[in-house]
Amino acid sequence: MRAVSVYAAGPEAPSSSPTSPQTRRLANAMVAPVTRVAACHVSPIFLSAKKTTQKAIGLIERAAAQKANLVVFPETYIPAFPVWSAVRAPTANHGFFRRMAEESIYAGGEEIREICAAAKASNVMVSLGFSEKVDFSSGTLYNSNLLISSEGEPLLHHRKLVPTFFEKLTWAPGDGHGLRVAATRFGKIGNLICGENTNPLARYALMAQGEQIHISTWPAVWPTTRAEGPARRRGADYDNVAANRIRAAGHCFEAKCYGVLCAGVLGEDAVDEVSGGSSHMRRVLRESQRGATMFLDPAGAELPGFTVDDETGVREPARLLQDAEGILYADLDVEDCIEGKQYHDVVGGYQRLDVFDLRVDTARKPPATFVSDGDAKLARVQDGGGGRG
Repeated sequence: MRAVSVYAAGPEAPSSSPTSPQTRRLANAMVAPVTRVAACHVSPIFLSAKKTTQKAIGLIERAAAQKANLVVFPETYIPAFPVWSAVRAPTANHGFFRRMAEESIYAGGEEIREICAAAKASNVMVSLGFSEKVDFSSGTLYNSNLLISSEGEPLLHHRKLVPTFFEKLTWAPGDGHGLRVAATRFGKIGNLICGENTNPLARYALMAQGEQIHISTWPAVWPTTRAEGPARRRGADYDNVAANRIRAAGHCFEAKCYGVLCAGVLGEDAVDEVSGGSSHMRRVLRESQRGATMFLDPAGAELPGFTVDDETGVREPARLLQDAEGILYADLDVEDCIEGKQYHDVVGGYQRLDVFDLRVDTARKPPATFVSDGDAKLARVQDGGGGRG
């Protein structure tokens, strides 16, 4: 099986040329028989990009010591997920938004360069969720994900297409530039962020590129009501674990690919700051159902993982991680993605391409396109507007 690399790093991120030596090496590489994935079920250092970056580097090194090939971090791991927008009024969150804007990071900035260097030093791929800021605005942020090669080069730069519910108070809509897969020696890898996994067109766009490992990233909690008590703990308002698993499992079954679900952990530092002394708000945050980190096989079933004691090296089987921090590992064999295609290959033999036609615009969308004065004059002549300035 041969692979062709696709790069979508975006204008703010360093990217590899399609003709670079790295791209040619990947294009000619055979897919590894088994890929060990490390899903980091962890919390950030709340609203501290620098400290969270250092924590991420330590986790990359820990996972590499256990022979991981791909290390995955949760949704907007750097610098935080804006849970304050779920439990506080918008007019009470100006301070949090300002801090989020200050601590969000550039796709080609110092923190990303450090993560890329750590990936290269540890010889692992890294999937990093981060809140992205941009040069053209001091207040426009994106919910982004960057896939980094084991040589420390960006492969995929995705911005969440549509922020979900209260997330719209923090992030702007992204574009289709990141709706691509990266063909690596570990298989064809794609990513969607949280609620995007509900979007059948976004998922199909990745299926249509032969995705074999699907990364979905999730927040630690996602409150949808201010109610308290047993109903909230059961997730009666919104079952965080079931909702995430259903969406990801549906994608795995339809695409015949592996699923890596990586959720964050809500740290006490976040609870303290967001609650701001409100006992009610503290209870809501503490009782909200936690997201789960788990693996799924190409039939959509749970794939048992394991944890490793870093000191003793002892492995313990684990279905998922939910309440406490940890790293969940699983070994994936992309050859197992083949068999199910006999039954339903929804991008090939089980599709009617003469009936359905999906067009995906993968162009990056800048806020404006600027042309030189000479170009503008030429355009006016061509449009019949005359040649005088």
